[in-house]
Amino acid sequence: MRVLVTGGAGFIGSAVCRHLVEDLGHSVVNLDALTYAASLASLDPIAGSDRYVFERADIRDRSAMDSALEKHQPDAIMHLAAESHVDRSITGSSIFLETNIMGTATLLEAVRAYRDRLPADRADALRMLHISTDEVYGSLGPDGLFTEETPYDPSSPYSASKAASDHLVRAWVRTYGLPCVISNCSNNYGPYHFPEKLIPLIILNAMAGKRLPVYGDGSNIRDWLYVEDHARALVMVLEKGQFGEKYNIGGRNERTNLQVVERICRLMDEMAPKGFSHSDLIEFVTDRPGHDHRYAIDATKTETQIGWRAQESFETGIAKTVRWYLDNEGWWAPLRKGYSGERLGRLETAAE
Repeated sequence: MRVLVTGGAGFIGSAVCRHLVEDLGHSVVNLDALTYAASLASLDPIAGSDRYVFERADIRDRSAMDSALEKHQPDAIMHLAAESHVDRSITGSSIFLETNIMGTATLLEAVRAYRDRLPADRADALRMLHISTDEVYGSLGPDGLFTEETPYDPSSPYSASKAASDHLVRAWVRTYGLPCVISNCSNNYGPYHFPEKLIPLIILNAMAGKRLPVYGDGSNIRDWLYVEDHARALVMVLEKGQFGEKYNIGGRNERTNLQVVERICRLMDEMAPKGFSHSDLIEFVTDRPGHDHRYAIDATKTETQIGWRAQESFETGIAKTVRWYLDNEGWWAPLRKGYSGERLGRLETAAE
């Protein structure tokens, strides 16, 4: 199978590319615009494979999408290209709307035209997976889980843009019969994660002896999913999912942000001791606007209908993640030069 992966130089996209090539022996076309959060170094393990090809292109560019599809003739498309950092969407929403909404619409139309040019047998076999987020559902109270039937209630410009893209995909399935499936995942973590996200930010700040910023009182809860577990799930949903259906993918690992940070501190104390407790570096900072309190995924549909289940617990996954960052400065150091660990998503006021 030849798979075109949009956003394949990103965190989750690169994990998907590596899994497809290394573990499954499929051919991959990585289509990525190489924006700030992309890193081709994340593809180094497969860069020399004759089953891997890179195409630099922007999903907002219809001619580039048409050209890539025609040139590479994929059997499946996995759409991960997106602006994904909530904090950045707060202070600069336009690129989120352009990429996540209009980019998805452009890709859908390109895939529709591509399908219509294919021979009947290949058109019937074509599949597309749109990868989304649990943030489209908004915030949970202390109880309950997000299911595939949970109404959308996005809180940030990022989650609103992803909700809109989900609706576009379902509309293209219903109106044009496009063979698409949607997945909504919980918070990913693991190797090759861009340094501004919570877990790598805390690890790298701890390594440097810098303050460890925690929003509010640290009580916000997320369900954490190891990225390699997610990559396995996505390929299985691509292959087995029913067109027009949604599949929630979560690790069943709820933790408060403070618990996550404290666990990283304990691991750093063990793996890279500095003569003091890394937890002494924790600093509570002003919460970000529209910060959802709790996310938690019910992955029952994916587990029962698709046959996937997460292999990593949070304890095993976070230990692997901390170890990876300690051992791979060559990957993260160049990215860290452009982002030194400061807080993002802070709205300035006239008084400031």
